[in-house]
Formats: sequence, C-alpha cells, structure tokens
Amino acid sequence: MSKVIIIGAGGVGTVVAHKTAQNHKVFTDILLASRTQSKCNAIAEAIGTKYGNSPLQTARVDADNTAELVELFHQFKPELVINVALPYQDLTIMDACLEAKVNYLDTANYEPKDEAKFEYKWQWAYREKFEKAGLTAILGCGFDPGVTSIFTAYAAKHHFSRMDYLDIVDCNAGDHGKAFATNFNPEINIREVTQKGKYWENGEWKLTKPHEIHQPLKYPNIGPKESYLIYHEELESLVKNFPSLKRARFWMTFGQEYLTHLRVIQNIGMARIDPVIYNGIEIIPIQFLKAVLPDPGELGENYTGETSIGCRIKGLDRQGNEMTYYVYNNCLHQDAFRETGTQGVSYTTGVPATIGALMFAKGLWRKAGVFNVEEFDPDPFMEDLKKQGLPWNELFNEGYEF
Repeated sequence: MSKVIIIGAGGVGTVVAHKTAQNHKVFTDILLASRTQSKCNAIAEAIGTKYGNSPLQTARVDADNTAELVELFHQFKPELVINVALPYQDLTIMDACLEAKVNYLDTANYEPKDEAKFEYKWQWAYREKFEKAGLTAILGCGFDPGVTSIFTAYAAKHHFSRMDYLDIVDCNAGDHGKAFATNFNPEINIREVTQKGKYWENGEWKLTKPHEIHQPLKYPNIGPKESYLIYHEELESLVKNFPSLKRARFWMTFGQEYLTHLRVIQNIGMARIDPVIYNGIEIIPIQFLKAVLPDPGELGENYTGETSIGCRIKGLDRQGNEMTYYVYNNCLHQDAFRETGTQGVSYTTGVPATIGALMFAKGLWRKAGVFNVEEFDPDPFMEDLKKQGLPWNELFNEGYEF
C-alpha cells in the first residue's frame, strides 16, 4: 500500500501513470502533477476509460518552484515522488522532498539550463542530507540510465568474476513517418546528442568530437545499424561502482536524415541554449524549436519498428575463462502504443521508473542516502521487467562486436 506522486505529464509520465494504475494493489493512491493540469486530466481520463476505477488524481504544480512542490507534498502526503519532469528540475524536487520528508526517484541526472553538462556531482552532493533525513533517493531509473546499469550489476553478480569491457548499445529501428522528430523532449534530446563524445579507458576519460567515432553494430532481430559513440550519464556511476572496467562506452544509432537535420539545426543556430533577443523579447532558440517540432508523446500512433537496448560485456566468467555476454531488450513501438498510447522510447523509460517505485514500495530498495540503481540488488528488478512488459534475453559468447 503506497501513495505516490508522478511529476511530469509527457510521454514518460503517461507510461508511469498507466503502469502505476495497473499496479493499483501496490500504488493505492496516485497523483499526476505538471505545470499543465489539462495534460494530466487527459491522461487520467484515458486511464479511467481503459482500467475502470483508476486511483489516479491530478494537480497543477510548477516543478521549478520548491515552495509549490512542498505545499503539494504536504497536502497529498506521498511516500515517494517519481520525477519524470525535466532534468533541470531535479534539484528543486529533491529540495522539496527533503523539506516535506518524502522519498525520491528519477530517470535522468540533473543538468544546468545554461550548459549541456551531464554529471551526477550535483545530486551526489545530496547524499548526507538524505542520509540524515532517513530518506531514499534513487537516481537514473529509466532504461539508459537505469536498466542498462541494472543489467551490468546483474552480470557482475551472476556471470563474471571480473568485467573488463562494457559497451552499452542503444538502437531505435523505428519509423514515425515524420521528416524530423525527437523521441523524447526535443530540448533535452538535442542537447544530449550534440555534445562531445566521451568514454572511459584505462582509468581516464577520453574526449571525442561529436559523432566522430562510429561503426555498424549488429542488433538482434534488426541487423546492422550505424552506431555513434556518445557520452551517457550512467558511464560515470558504472565505472565508479565497477572499478575493474578497463573500458566503458555508449553507442546510439542515428539515421542519416536525422543527422542531416541536426547539422542544419546547429548550423543555423537553433540548437543554441543561450538567450537571444527577438522583437524585443528574450527567447532561447532551442526552446522555440521545441515548440514547433512534433510532440514526442504524440508519435506513437503511426510508429512502427522496434528498439533494442542492452549491454555487451567482456571479461572472465566464474571459472576464470574469457567470456562475452550480451543482455538486451527489444521493444515494439506498436506494442507500446496499444498498451499506453505512447511510442517505445517513452515506454522503455516509464516502465523501469515504475518498477523502481515498486522496488521501493515493497521495501526491497530502501536505505537512507542517494543511490544509483546499480547499488541495489538487481534480481527482483530483473524479474519484474519480465512481468511489466520489458522481457530480456541473454547471449553468451555469440561473437557480437566489442
């Protein structure tokens, strides 16, 4: 029996609302809140139509305003806040959780508005505060970060005596039929994929130019897709928590048409995150671009194809023999839409956030402080992935690229 607040009513928030409503025996009271309450109301209405008596309530809140958040938390008295708002808002929500004595979970690490910089240092700095308050903060409980980190922890626990090499591989082989669209918040997505590449090797970070390193990688049920080395936040915590790793990289697929549009957006200044003056009004170009691009939450209806995300690990097995291991999930966009009205990228992020909340509600992931997901027992989470719609597969010594 657990009361939760979901903050954010985009595609991921929609999925979390659906999945928590499906698990209403655990989540007896659910409040969906965002700056635009009408979005929350539409999601609640769809869920009520689909599942009958839904425990979902809605509210308006500005996630940039700690005082508003605290007031809402005091009114609803949740046990856990599931933060699927913007990464800029992580710290205001964490501050509100501390003041209102509420536990916390998110899917993406904090980043400042004025710089595309992905680091956990800002949230890790809250460890002592959450410890003293006796509260749990669970960081990065989406798919990547999230499931990829749990896949790594599961491999370390069950299959390896030593892990040497880790490649996280993320392929979206879907087609949404749009000339250009992002699969999650355009502002966050474009900031993420246009930054410099970075990977871990031999005890230090190596920097690359954006999209400088790329190669075709083969994905199950999809085949070879050109994959680009980019930096992703889970690498920072994984190399810290699994220090035997000699190299850790993150690869993501991009189509040529997407990269062409991205290059034009950058060249004409629409990817800028600093303010400019237009007709006497201060605007931020990338935020204006977000307003005219397709809403990621509305891509699902015509989306076909599938995603494939997983971890490829090389090291020594329990007997000391060299072994390669690949654990992954494939998710059909059509299946995600039938269940939640969203596309597969939102689904693969929202389902793990719900499972993390289930782990907390069941008392399996509870300890005072701030933790990345790989610091908890991966086994019950891995079991729930199968039950909640994201089954996973394992391949041993199959010859995939490293």
